[in-house]
Amino acid sequence: MSDMKKAANMAVVAVEAIDDKLGEEIKIIDISQISTLADYFIIAHGKNKPQIQAIIDQVEDKMHENDYKILNKEGYQTASWVLLDYANIIVHVFNKDDRLFYDLERIWADGKEITLEQLKEMA
Repeated sequence: MSDMKKAANMAVVAVEAIDDKLGEEIKIIDISQISTLADYFIIAHGKNKPQIQAIIDQVEDKMHENDYKILNKEGYQTASWVLLDYANIIVHVFNKDDRLFYDLERIWADGKEITLEQLKEMA
């Protein structure tokens, strides 16, 4: 399996896990052409700390079920901005205020926003 195909598969798993726990405004940004950090950023937010932690737990569970190994996890205790680094993809789950404040979508505007359907076609 190619790296881009693997990254797309990983991103589909993460997005569906976020959606399962009602994560809001899920964005998928293809950064493969502009950064070596990862191929995709997945950005979403939750309503409160327990929901954000439930979203993160679901992502970790589903990624583990698919044998995708996490490299780093930051921010879980405060749950204002939680980052999960899976090398090929990086998942960011915010509370709404912090998402607006950090505005990763603007910072990574050179990346290409794609839909879940487009991602599934690449997976």
